[in-house]
Amino acid sequence: MGKRIVFATGNPNKVREVKEMLLPLGFDVVSLKELGLKVEAEEVATTFEGNARIKALDIVGKVKDPVLADDSGLCIHALGDFPGVHSSRFMEGHSYQEKCEELIRRLDGKEDRSATFFCCLVYIDKRLGIDKAFLGRTEGSFTRVWDGEAPDQFGYDPCFYSDDLKKTFGRASAEEKNAISHRGRAMKMFFDYLSKNL
Repeated sequence: MGKRIVFATGNPNKVREVKEMLLPLGFDVVSLKELGLKVEAEEVATTFEGNARIKALDIVGKVKDPVLADDSGLCIHALGDFPGVHSSRFMEGHSYQEKCEELIRRLDGKEDRSATFFCCLVYIDKRLGIDKAFLGRTEGSFTRVWDGEAPDQFGYDPCFYSDDLKKTFGRASAEEKNAISHRGRAMKMFFDYLSKNL
């Protein structure tokens, strides 16, 4: 078995994505659930990198293996880049359709509907003294209606119109989205780093 990486997330879909991507490099990606662990530190940073690092540092003190953590969110420019780092906690307890409807309401009358999805991966290997961040982004705009599907925890997808795909993420296939998404781009940077350095 190759080298292990602990992925500090509770999202099984993210774990599956990263497992598949790193398998050709001989890495075994292990989830927190498999180890009986969870992130206990509070995400109080004001940046995606800051929150990803909080999660990584929380877990890196509990395991021997290198740790990967991520934080992502949607920044709507006319709303001061809100919800940003609060994307998953905004209107907690409500459906993503309700969250999107509230954001559509807040954008009413605003001409600028541009938005950016960000994903930051933080990789820490304490044995080798490695602490790296990889920031992926994808540009688009926030739609006026819910358009498409919102699979799993990617709940803003039906209201994010991708400049690259010329349709909402909610209408895109997994392959289309992964090729140009914020997470896909951050993961490609991470993959390239591992393939060249480890």
